[in-house]
Parts: sequence; C-alpha cells; structure tokens
Amino acid sequence: MGEAIQFFHTNGYANGFLKIHEETNQTLTNNHEDCSWYEEVIDDDLKWSFALKRVLHKGISDYQEIALLDTKRFGKVLVIDGKMQSAEVDEFIYHECLIHPALICHPEAKTVFIMGGGEGSAAREALKHKSLEKVVMCDIDQEVVDFCRRYLTVNQETFCHKKLNLVINDAKAELEKRDEKFDIIVGDLADPVEGGPCYQLYTKSFYEKILKPKLNENGIFVTQAGPAGIFTHKEVFTSIYNTIKQVFKYVVSYTAHVPSFADTWGWVMASDQPFSINAEDIDKRIEARINGELLYLNGASFLSSATMNKTVTLSLLNETHIYTEESARFIHGHGVAYRR
Repeated sequence: MGEAIQFFHTNGYANGFLKIHEETNQTLTNNHEDCSWYEEVIDDDLKWSFALKRVLHKGISDYQEIALLDTKRFGKVLVIDGKMQSAEVDEFIYHECLIHPALICHPEAKTVFIMGGGEGSAAREALKHKSLEKVVMCDIDQEVVDFCRRYLTVNQETFCHKKLNLVINDAKAELEKRDEKFDIIVGDLADPVEGGPCYQLYTKSFYEKILKPKLNENGIFVTQAGPAGIFTHKEVFTSIYNTIKQVFKYVVSYTAHVPSFADTWGWVMASDQPFSINAEDIDKRIEARINGELLYLNGASFLSSATMNKTVTLSLLNETHIYTEESARFIHGHGVAYRR
C-alpha cells in the first residue's frame, strides 16, 4: 500500500514527510495534533489517509523501512516499506484468518514454524491452541522484533511464552539448516515489493525444494497472499495461488475484508492431504482446541470466505503466472534494496 508517509495540515499544505531512509533524524513536530494526517500511496492515482496522533518509532534496518504510528481510527499501526502491515484495532481479522484455518484443519498439530511475524500476533494466535508443543517464529529483522516487543503491549506475554522459540534469521536459511519437520508452516511475510526482503519466499523453487520437504506427512502450509479485492486481486493474489498449486495437491484460497487495509485480503492454504471439514466440525474444534474466544472466525465465516465472487474465481482459474526468481510480480512500492 504505497511508498512515502506524509503528514498534512487541514489547510492542505504538507507538514512534512516521514521518509525513514533519510540520514537526518527527522521527527514530527506539530502543536495542533488534531490537524496531522498519515497518508499512504496505494497506487499512482489512489491514496489512503487517516488522522495521526504521533510517530512512536521510525527507522531503517538492513532490510526495510519501518514506522510505528499511533493513529486515531486504527490505534497503533505498523508500516514497513511504506505499506500498512497491521493495525491495533483490526489485526485480529488478519491474524485469525492466517493462523486458525490450518490449525483447525490439521488432525492434531504439535509444531508450527512462522516465517516472518515479527510483531508477534501470528504466534499469539497459534499459541491459543492447546495441542501445540512448540512455535518457531523466524523473522529476518531484529529491529522490527525489538520495537514491536517494546510498543505492541498486546503481545508482550507472547514473546515470553515458554513454547515460543524466537529466531532472528532469514526464513529460507533457517528452514534449510533445520533437520526437524513441522505440522504447520505459516508465511506471515511482507508483500512482495521490488527490492524487499521477501519476494523470493513466494517462488515455486522455494515452496518445492525448501518449504514442502520440511512439512510432516499431514502438514499444511498457509501464507498471506496480498490484496484480493475486485480491483486488486491480480496484483499478486492469483499468482501466489497458481504458484502454490504447482507444488501441492490441494489448495484453498480465502479472503476477508480488513478495514485498515482499505481492501479485501487474501490467504492461501495448501497440503497434499484433502481439506474435508464442515462448518459444524470447525466450530466444535474451535471450542475444544482453543484457549479463549476468537473475535472473527467461526465455521460459517471460514467456509464463506473460501467462496470467491465470479470475477476473482475466473481469475484464479485462468491465472498462468508462476513466481520464480526471474519472473516475480510486485505490488506498488519499493523495498530498501531497490532504492539503494
């Protein structure tokens, strides 16, 4: 969802740019807090903005630009490479959809490997499952993890959980060196942007040669798959789906509207074992397997989310593009490496 973060007074004049890659240690100074706005470029002719309280953190790591903003409508918002990653008030939609369908569909998952997920929300949702013995969260960026641990207080208990194994490493390298296999592997990665650190983790060769061999026999892989709206689903969603379809026998795509993303979002779940579970069984497993209440997902909503409208269904059916290192699709925006 865009490249630069801008702040505007209500008179229409820019109060300044928050360009995280600048050498100067620029901060937002505005005595009229009510007049500050965060603006994100979704596309060349489309922007998304909302009222901003303050900037909690900004910086640039070896891998990506990072900002943590405190907004009036969506609470604390994590922005990476100029793109909204999650917002405090509605991140439960994204993370429940990312984590629980795979764990519910699995007969009895014991181990989970999360690629990315530095803010801790994916691990938080996974650790609600009583059957889990170990959750490995592998994020490449220490700085993202550190400031999320500091500022996102909702996940502080998660980072201290005895079943969580936090690893700072490239997910590809970490999977390659590990001898163990996992019941569930989760792709909680940033969207593929040109020059970003993640696009190679969406390729067929990665899925086929590295990820799939690390799944147990009944293993399930699930990944976030980018915007899936009526106007945006062809950016990366259909391509990610088609790429995964080349590697796994059974592939399910599903979507949900995430208000802070200003769009419908997509996920793809895959296995070599069929997914055969109805809404009633999903609800029974949620009640039996999960500590606490889910805020968004139940059996009926999940089955509904896996039913696409006609336009998206046809696009998924007709997609021919396959992600490779040489032929990747990117959404609007650029990563740190591209700018350098």
